[in-house]
Amino acid sequence: MKMKKYIKLYRDALLKDVIPFWEKYSIDYNSGGYFSCLDRFGNVYDEDKFMWPQARQAWVFSMLYNKVKKKREWLKIAKNGIDFIKNHGMTNDGDFYFSVAKNGVPLIQPYNIFSDCFAAMAFSQYAVASGDESVKQLAVQTYFNILKKQNNPKGAYEKSTGNRSLKSFALPMILSNLVLELEQFLDKDEVEKMIDTSINDIMTIFLDKESGLIYEFVKPDGSLENSFNGRLINPGHGIEAMWFMIDIGVRRNDIDLINKATSTIIRILEYSWDDKYDGIFYFMDAKGKPPQQLEWDQKLWWVHLESLVALSKAYLHTNRKDVWDWFEKVHDYSWKHFSDPKNGEWFGYLNRQGEVLLDMKGGKWKGCFHVPRAMYQCWKTFENI
Repeated sequence: MKMKKYIKLYRDALLKDVIPFWEKYSIDYNSGGYFSCLDRFGNVYDEDKFMWPQARQAWVFSMLYNKVKKKREWLKIAKNGIDFIKNHGMTNDGDFYFSVAKNGVPLIQPYNIFSDCFAAMAFSQYAVASGDESVKQLAVQTYFNILKKQNNPKGAYEKSTGNRSLKSFALPMILSNLVLELEQFLDKDEVEKMIDTSINDIMTIFLDKESGLIYEFVKPDGSLENSFNGRLINPGHGIEAMWFMIDIGVRRNDIDLINKATSTIIRILEYSWDDKYDGIFYFMDAKGKPPQQLEWDQKLWWVHLESLVALSKAYLHTNRKDVWDWFEKVHDYSWKHFSDPKNGEWFGYLNRQGEVLLDMKGGKWKGCFHVPRAMYQCWKTFENI
């Protein structure tokens, strides 16, 4: 009965709450693309358009069309974003601006490779949905452009002097999922090579054997650096990567990888859970030192959503009681504090005490992505359970 309850809760939240909210308030059919800066009621409070939310929302509606229902309106909404990205989000070199104005005039240069990553995801899902060969080629082209830039993601916009080189966890994490998003368009050897590399990077280099935690930065040789960045733990990143690893483990029938990822999820949660006020801290220091991020003790929507996805998948494949107990703990906190049943969608930012810190539903970083993706993933995982 509980499984049926969760199936209905997550499915209905996706299809009757979250998606209708973005359909009603975010679509800009006049200038193209989407508004992501929405207040708690859905009113647009800033008209600039950021490539992360543009690509992510195009991906969501393409994915829904591909995996939930062939609704023409969903495909139309996806196309509105894809066309805007193609026409206004890209440079002549195939890089992607960070942000543009409402009408597409570029505002911030392509200093961030993650705009490229989300664009590749969007192009791939939309190519499947529409059969558009040119968008398929864009997806593949963008993927390989990312690989060319992976050792120097910011290019000319890199601020570091290079005297303290550190490898970042974020790109290997995203690539482990991105390669599966584009799998049907890539050579089989390329897919398997990237999966092998991702598993090694994530589970060997960034996963610390001693503490069982995922470090956000390590030295080029994989050793640890005793500095702010070198001690940084980003619980949301580590947990999100673990459900990517579980998906790969299922794909390869690798039970050891699934079990290792599951144990890592639990270890990160044990370390990052706020025993005083509940919820998962945004940032942590691996040695218990003061983090440099002043927002370290905030509770963010995406961190908790990624934990729900990871825990539901881990429970599906391990049936571990401690995993289920953690799922219910995170579930109860998340639905109590982030969900806004009165106005729709979820709040994104809480203070440490669990009170709404910013009451907007979208902005520069939060858009139509983590909430609908998590609702879909949990819905489908509970169906499998």
